[in-house]
Amino acid sequence: MIERMRVARFYKVGEPLKIESIPIPKPDRGEVLVNIKACGICGSDIHIVYEGVTPTGYIPITLGHEPAGVISAIGPEVEDWKIGDRVTINPFLTCGKCINCLSGNSQICLSRHVIGIHTEGGLAEFLKIPTKNLIHLPENIPFDQGGIAVDAVATPYHALTKRGELRVGEKVAIFGCGGLGIHGVQIAKVCGASLVIAIDVNDSSLERARRVGADETINPKTNNLLQKIKKLTEGIGVDLAVEFVGLRETIEQILQCVRIGGRVVVVGLGPEEVTIPPPTTFVRTELSLLGSYGSTTSEIQTVVRLIESGKLNLSESITERFPLEEVNKGLDHLYKKIGNPIRIVIIID
Repeated sequence: MIERMRVARFYKVGEPLKIESIPIPKPDRGEVLVNIKACGICGSDIHIVYEGVTPTGYIPITLGHEPAGVISAIGPEVEDWKIGDRVTINPFLTCGKCINCLSGNSQICLSRHVIGIHTEGGLAEFLKIPTKNLIHLPENIPFDQGGIAVDAVATPYHALTKRGELRVGEKVAIFGCGGLGIHGVQIAKVCGASLVIAIDVNDSSLERARRVGADETINPKTNNLLQKIKKLTEGIGVDLAVEFVGLRETIEQILQCVRIGGRVVVVGLGPEEVTIPPPTTFVRTELSLLGSYGSTTSEIQTVVRLIESGKLNLSESITERFPLEEVNKGLDHLYKKIGNPIRIVIIID
């Protein structure tokens, strides 16, 4: 039995991750050890490594919060799981007993931690994780798709279906068609939206959105955004608008695009302050402005079933794959948007 593993460690903002060898952890009570096969990287990793916007729990730390793999060892008192099971992993470590956990909102647990940010993550050959974070990964879903499902797909699923309460027949606007928004387009269609409008300043992103089901696309650089949305919705506005960018400009734009009584859900993370309409407008239109963060294990399970059945197609969702030793190249491509990436995945042999 090998005793050490390769990991990608974060030490300091602005410095490359270091590939190191550290001891393989042993699973404790209620935990398993997963042999990681693939781990996605996303904007949160960029916030850590390049921008310092998101602080980690400690340093050095192994990054990566979109892992999938195979159970290789089982700790005491583990039931219903066995060595060899294919799994993907909910990255939120939660207490299970606070008011939010008990009300079905574990993604905002009062004492939550996220693997790869606050605790050891999945850019490693092995990861120790509680069994409550495991989701069975069917044989017909590749590990790379299983990894990105827990964030890149489950996050927009939570935003649209739970926070946005999307109803069959509604009109939806998706702002930003990157790693999250492109899946938001698919989810809106799968959930029965009658009209899905994709908005992005990148024409190639809009073309991708059309391929996965967007009914209409708008580039605000070349079109009057509000006028076109009004035209597409008979002057009323959309029922639900979801923002996946995190910029003041797009959030303020999105507030103008919904109908009276409509809902706005913000998923994108950013440091800028945002101006909302004055109370005379905000109150009289009964505008709902909601934040949305992450997802629950149950929602990830639903997403996995949608992928397994073919209702969600992730075949074009992974733009590039790199081995663990080239993780910094993958991060650089994501940060510089080389190739207009959706998701970049690190493959761990």
